[in-house]
Amino acid sequence: MSENNELKRFTTINFLNLALGFLGLQFAWQMRIILSAPVTEGLGATPWLYGLIWLAGPFTGMVVQPLIGALSDKTKSKFGRRRPYLFAGAIIASIALWLFPNSGNIANLFGTNVPAWTGLLIAAVFIWIIDACINIAQGPYRAIIPDVVPKEQHSLANSWISLSIGLGSVVAAATAPFLKWAFNYQMSIPAQFIMAGIAFTLAMTWTCLTIKEKSTDSVETISDNTTAKSSFWQSMKEFFALSPEVSKICVMQFFTWIGMMCMMIFFTNFAIHTVFGVPDLTKLSVELQQRFLSTQTAATNYSSICFAIFNLICFLVAVPIGILAGKFGNKKVHILSLLSMVCAYLIMGIFKTNSVIVGAGMALSGIGWASVCALPFAMLSQYIKSGTEGSVMGLFNIFIAGPQVLVCTLVAWIIDKSVIQNGEFLNYHYEYTFFIGALCLLISAGITNLVKEKV
Repeated sequence: MSENNELKRFTTINFLNLALGFLGLQFAWQMRIILSAPVTEGLGATPWLYGLIWLAGPFTGMVVQPLIGALSDKTKSKFGRRRPYLFAGAIIASIALWLFPNSGNIANLFGTNVPAWTGLLIAAVFIWIIDACINIAQGPYRAIIPDVVPKEQHSLANSWISLSIGLGSVVAAATAPFLKWAFNYQMSIPAQFIMAGIAFTLAMTWTCLTIKEKSTDSVETISDNTTAKSSFWQSMKEFFALSPEVSKICVMQFFTWIGMMCMMIFFTNFAIHTVFGVPDLTKLSVELQQRFLSTQTAATNYSSICFAIFNLICFLVAVPIGILAGKFGNKKVHILSLLSMVCAYLIMGIFKTNSVIVGAGMALSGIGWASVCALPFAMLSQYIKSGTEGSVMGLFNIFIAGPQVLVCTLVAWIIDKSVIQNGEFLNYHYEYTFFIGALCLLISAGITNLVKEKV
């Protein structure tokens, strides 16, 4: 079973076992996306500071995933090449998920004379730990697919991952609003983070126990960091030498993820401050903040519902997209999916105060998200050499993480400077992120059209 053409075809049960761990990973990531804004804003984060804190994701993605990918290619253990990283990432991230929403309380343990920004600094540290550990698990997870799944099933396998991303995100996002609707119980933010940590650990444990990796007998163990770095840089050279089409796929991914992160980073703030009209609470006295707390909670629940709808559509169309891609080609299906997201972004940006239309726009965006989670990886997997899966997927993640730096800095700066002053209340044009995102997704669709797929 050392070669892809000798791998046994995956059954539905095999795909379920493979996808469950990513469901848990996405559960944790969804909580991070939806709820990090209210936690950090409550500790004093402006849009600019919030963007800087979000740099944890791209920086850890650009550094951690390539290095861990290269290490996992060379790792030799009785637990396999990829599984040690999957499990370790899940455990450490789960601990940080529990501690993150309690950052203010942790700061208070240092006494009453600590600077006011101490809680925000502690929260930023936990976000960096969460993002780093999610990346530790995510890179080897993508790499395990070509390790264990026959090449002719790669598109379908990635679609199952897309399906798990959708389902995990739906459950994560919908739990608190459902409890409020069904039982009039408002689940606290710390409780939601604890729930995410438990889900991440349990789901990843199941996948690690049920997925059998290739034998590592022929894999040379890395003896020191020098070897690991050498392997990383060698992998980088080989990555760009794979094919001219790989460069196109990387540029496509770059613009795609500028567009994706414009929505993911700022949607909760968009819902709170634009759709529901809550002003910047960091500029108000405690007394004035109290006036808007119930509206902020309602807006946060609304954001969760929108993300649940977004990911429910992803869940519903994930496998059909894989099937359509197998019939008509990854490129054609991906272009149409990206264009649907362009339309959705424009709708949300134009009808920014209509909660129903914004929710419909998020639903439409889910089609593009299902494709983004699967088809670029399926397109790239055609060019991966056996034995370099972790390195290639880790390097490919640079073109996912890198664009986020632009969103966390440049786009965040644009929002921070786009002030709306209404008497004593301050707000921002968060809808600008959707117009920027739509343009980038349109560019990505054009670049996708230039990619020549293997027949």
